[in-house]
Amino acid sequence: MPPSISRTPAEALLRSAKPSTTKENQAPVLPNIADVVAQVKPSVVAITTEVVSLDFFNRPFTQEEAGSGWIIDENGIIVTNNHVVEGAATITVTMDDGRTFTVDIGAVFTDSLNDLAIIKIDARNLPALKIGDSSDIRVGEWVVAIGNALGQGTRATEGIVSRKGSSIPVSPGQTLYDLIETTTAINPGNSGGPLVNLAGEVIGITSAKIATIGVEGMGYVISTETAIPIIEELVQNGYVVRPWLGVMLYTVNQFAVMRYQLPVEEGVLLTHITPASPAADAGLAAGDIIVSLDGQEIATAEELTRIFHTSQIGQRLEITYWRGDTQHTTGAILTESPPPP
Repeated sequence: MPPSISRTPAEALLRSAKPSTTKENQAPVLPNIADVVAQVKPSVVAITTEVVSLDFFNRPFTQEEAGSGWIIDENGIIVTNNHVVEGAATITVTMDDGRTFTVDIGAVFTDSLNDLAIIKIDARNLPALKIGDSSDIRVGEWVVAIGNALGQGTRATEGIVSRKGSSIPVSPGQTLYDLIETTTAINPGNSGGPLVNLAGEVIGITSAKIATIGVEGMGYVISTETAIPIIEELVQNGYVVRPWLGVMLYTVNQFAVMRYQLPVEEGVLLTHITPASPAADAGLAAGDIIVSLDGQEIATAEELTRIFHTSQIGQRLEITYWRGDTQHTTGAILTESPPPP
């Protein structure tokens, strides 16, 4: 007969504190990620482009690049990033089932400001993805990115939403807003692919990644809340209609202050005014420096552009600017942006 074991009060307390296995406190069972991938993968495409560039001796050469896209409409409409197709001489779309389509460059419609594009291919009855509501997703939720990573074929990676409402500069004068940050591994070639929730619904479009030594697990996607209205305009119009002033902008910095002997150290320098534009009608000229818009101080071109694009067509904006050593105020009525050439 085995000896009895006496237990201290502390041991007894620990035993009594062991988690119960009743149904009430069991953790919810997560959906199988493999099922999500199987549901979404047939709707994800690999995009291959050829871009003609110039070498050091100004000789043309062709460079092949890879990206991703996803089917939003069964009649051959595919969503991707603008930077995936920008400047491409040829575009090839490869479906998950192996079918390949050569894209007519005239069937590509882009919005560089938000890094979005749509491609139309001659195909029918394609498996379109469902669109989810990115505003409902919470930090900590599981998500899956699917795309043509490294140009080596479609693959899936998982992670969580780590932040919402992020903004990052992606090029001089361009900042992407309302981004979803995720720990999901994102690599070159993923651009344009979908980020989906565990219901297999698209809640974002992969756009950029911080790739810096010592920084990991910070991928970025454009939320569907931002993207879908733009995509709808691209489908209907071929371009996005926005409030338009008709100016080219440059953020004032120390170089510009010294080079042009500017009277202020912050503001937005106007480098070009489109003839017959709202800016021209308001009396603005190249060399003017905008420092305030509707009473709000302006320090960068990004700030000014964001105010324009969140304004309304037909809205009048009060503009405070410097010309030489004199400050002026004028008003400009925003009009509809012209179609791309």
